[in-house]
Formats: sequence, structure tokens, C-alpha cells
Amino acid sequence: MSNETYDVIVIGGGPGGYVAAIRAAQLGLKVACVEKRKSLGGTCLNVGCIPSKALLHTSELFEHASHVANLGIKVSGVSLDLKAMMGHKDKVVDENTKGIDFLFKKNKVTRVLGTGKVLARDKVEVTDEKGGKSELKAKNIIIATGSEPATIPGIEIDEKQVLSSTGALSLPKVPKHLVVIGAGVIGLELGSVWRRLGAEVTVIEYLDRITPEMDGEVAKTFEKLLKKQGIAINTGAKVTKVEAKKTSVTVTYEPAKGGEATEINCDHVLMAVGRKPYTEGLGLQEAGVELDDRGRIKTDGHWRTSVEGIYAIGDVIVGPMLAHKAEDEGMAAADVIAGKVGHVNYDAIPSVIYTMPEVASVGRTEEKLKADGVEYKVGKFPMMANGRARATARTDGFVKILSDAKTDEVLGVHIVAADAGNMIAEAVLAMDFKASAEDIAMSCHAHPTEMEAVREAALALGDGAIHI
Repeated sequence: MSNETYDVIVIGGGPGGYVAAIRAAQLGLKVACVEKRKSLGGTCLNVGCIPSKALLHTSELFEHASHVANLGIKVSGVSLDLKAMMGHKDKVVDENTKGIDFLFKKNKVTRVLGTGKVLARDKVEVTDEKGGKSELKAKNIIIATGSEPATIPGIEIDEKQVLSSTGALSLPKVPKHLVVIGAGVIGLELGSVWRRLGAEVTVIEYLDRITPEMDGEVAKTFEKLLKKQGIAINTGAKVTKVEAKKTSVTVTYEPAKGGEATEINCDHVLMAVGRKPYTEGLGLQEAGVELDDRGRIKTDGHWRTSVEGIYAIGDVIVGPMLAHKAEDEGMAAADVIAGKVGHVNYDAIPSVIYTMPEVASVGRTEEKLKADGVEYKVGKFPMMANGRARATARTDGFVKILSDAKTDEVLGVHIVAADAGNMIAEAVLAMDFKASAEDIAMSCHAHPTEMEAVREAALALGDGAIHI
């Protein structure tokens, strides 16, 4: 192995890393991918995006089965088989990760099992699970090691009582009471899973609102819907202590601005205060790769680091920690290495929260447009007025489109709807091609679909929506 020289060595086999490896191989380069997990796919496929969506889907079906009488379906004796539900989740993960193995073989990417470390701009050390070391030579290196759960100082995650998202995806039984620290995407999605399955769920958020990066109106609507579903949400609250006992956990919190402390006794605590880039122990600084004050790798506009021949993508660099953002960067970095033009439109990266309803957005929020001094227009359409949403009894939410007041160019789209994660794709495409709201409004949309709500919101920016 030490005599092998590769055109590209990718350190990390997550969405960014494996996509970069496959793309580079497709472009005719000799590629190796170093990954310490036995299964490829990184956090996303193994303990993140994919298993959480499996549980979100099955828990939604479980809850829905108990509330279909008003649709003319009588169901009795609905019960939860958590072991079977977890079995489905594990099967989905296994199939997806094996799929990446197949793609590596198909594209002749060399899979190297072990922990990678940069020794120099052209050398990567690999340590296997037994501690054995070997060296690989590379003309180019791509760092794609992703991120790991962040925590609050003084609070230790043991994955038994105090959980990260990994532990929260594999609980052996439904907790009576789950406390979630952090009202971001991970906390709200996993909180929703366990609430649907019967747990009491309490969310504690330091800031005065949930999902701080989200459009303010959307966040307010989203919070109301979550509370309506039975999730208790405490914003503007600071956790000061988490004490794990034999069979319970005590969480102490107080108002962020100061005040009387409150204690909650629960079965488990989910730490969901964000993630941090996985850059320690990679030999980056020793190799001359510059990091910023948050441990992220500094790059230019083409994913190049401060060391020639070393690139970085995904969660280890600036930007949203999203699998699809990492994938786009992986393809772009591979293109650059192969002498092509790599491109990522960072103004059109969508984000989705897969609760029910889903929440999706792309582009700027109203708050951001105001801060930027941009004159804009707002077009809205409620899902309650959408025929398909009524037919499926999923009428919560709305579509909001923000366009430039002078040019009508779409600047941001924000959706709360059952199928928002799919609906946002049209908005991303529109923004990628700098479409106007009128372009969307004049495009024929199939009837009856939830997508018609996007068109109606665009119509609202002109002469007016038709169905309200």
C-alpha cells in the first residue's frame, strides 16, 4: 500500500467525501478514500440523515394510524413494535451504506479502512483499528471528515442517559420524558419522533426563538404547530446543570437573562446544541493548513486550503452543515483538481426540517433582506386553500416567496407544508437560474398537487393569487 501513488486521496467517506471520490474517479483520476468507519456514508447515512428519516416516517405513520377515523378509516388495536421499527431503520442504513460500497467498486475507487492523518502535502498516514500504520502517497488530498456533536461545558454525553443524536436514534424503549437541549433541526426532528411514539418531550433553547436562522414568521408558525402537537418549548432558557442518576436525569435551567432556576426530572437528555468540525488529530496545523477560530479549515473560493494540493469540503469549512452542500462541494473540488471549473451556488442551498409539517427554505429571509437594505415584495399562499392538501387532510402551513421589488427576481422562498422538502426544489432551480416570480407564476403546475401553492404564492406577487 505504501508504494501506491494516487491522484486524489479523500479523507472521510461521508456524503462530501464519497461523492468527491466517485466524481474524481469518473473524471479519470486514480482515487482512494480513507474512512475509519467500517461502513461508508459518514454520519449522514449511518447515524444521521437516513436513520432519522426512517424513524420520522414510521413514527408519523404510527401517529397517523391513530387519527384516521375522520377520513372514514376505522383502526383498532394499533400498537408499537419498537424493535421492528428500529429493525427497519437499521435495514435502511445497511442498504444505503452497501450501496456506496457498490458505487466505489463500480467506479474503481480504492476503499481504505482506517483513520487518516495528513503527514505532508503529498502523504497520508492511515492507522487501522489494531493500531498498525501505513502511508499513502497523493498528488492531491481532500479533507472531508465532517463534524461531531457539540456539547455544553461540564455536560458529558454517555449515550445512555445523556444522548447525542446517535444515542437518540437507538433507544431500546420509549422514554416517559425526554428533555431536548437545543431547538435546532436535530433536536426538533428527534423530539418529534419520540413525542409521536408516546414520550413527553420538553425542549430548552437558550435563544428567545427556535431555529434562529429561519425566517421569523416561519419560525413563529412552526413553534405554534410543535406546541399544538404536544411538545413543550422553553425559549430564552439557559441550562446550568445536568445530573445523571441511576434511573433518571435532573436538568436545571434558568432564564437566560437571569432569574429563578427550574428543575426537570426525566429519563433521557438529548444534547442538540449543534455540531463542530472534525479537524483535531488530522495533522492539519503541522502540515501548514490554516484553521479559523472555530476550528474550521480556511479555504479560498475553490476549496483550496493554505497548502497547495490540499482541499477541504463539507462541515469542516465555512457554511451550513448540510449533506447536500458537502456533496456539491465534493463534486466541485473534484472538478477543480481535474482541471475543470467547479461551481457551487451558495445563495441557493436549501435547508429542510423533516417534522410534520416539514419546513423548507432557500435564499434570504425577510430579516436578512431588511438588514441588507433590499427593497422586496412578499407573496404568500396558505396550504389550507390548496386542493391536494385538503384532500390529504394536511393543511397546516403556507408558502412565502420574497422577490426583488424592482426586478421581481426571487430572493428567498420559505415553506411550511407536509411536502415542503420536495416543494423547495422548484424554488432552488428558479433561484439558480435567477428566475423572476412571474416566471414561476406563468409556469403550468400539475393539478391537484401541493406544488400549486408555490405558483399561487408567485401569483400573489403580481396581480394576485387565484384561489384566495
